[in-house]
Amino acid sequence: MRTYPLTLAAALAATALLTGCSDDKSGGDDVKNADRPSESACALGDMGVEVGAGAAPAAGDTGTVTVTLANKGAQCSLKGFPGVDLLADDKTTSVSPDEGAKPQSLTLGKGGTTSFTITYVRGEAGSAESLDVRKASFTLPGDTRTAHELTWSYGAVDWSEDRKPSVSGFETSGD
Repeated sequence: MRTYPLTLAAALAATALLTGCSDDKSGGDDVKNADRPSESACALGDMGVEVGAGAAPAAGDTGTVTVTLANKGAQCSLKGFPGVDLLADDKTTSVSPDEGAKPQSLTLGKGGTTSFTITYVRGEAGSAESLDVRKASFTLPGDTRTAHELTWSYGAVDWSEDRKPSVSGFETSGD
């Protein structure tokens, strides 16, 4: 039984010695940021989700679906693009980021909001170049195992080469 308290004391002393100070100037930022909550990926389960649409009224018109996320959890970060899939009866298709868009990093504090937008061209129902979308699904970077599904009530989506839908990066909301 005597070895247990000595082993525990040695472990605590070693931990204090290793974390107490560092003269390493080259990796200082990495060391300081290693355990910061702002560096952990946002989890979809910690987000409130609201959807607003500027639906395309007729075939050939452009529409948008904006998804707003409100962080209900601890400070977290989003790095990259949301993963968006459009689901039809017999097909699931991934939506690419807007042409020329570059992934950005965004830190959300508790109560912070962000949004992203899916832009699409309404297609002709039943056309070979249209996808009869029933649902949309999205994931967050760093939390790709958890998806949020939205009912798609905005009509068929044109899937011709020059009119495929796209998704924006995360945009800051508010001040």
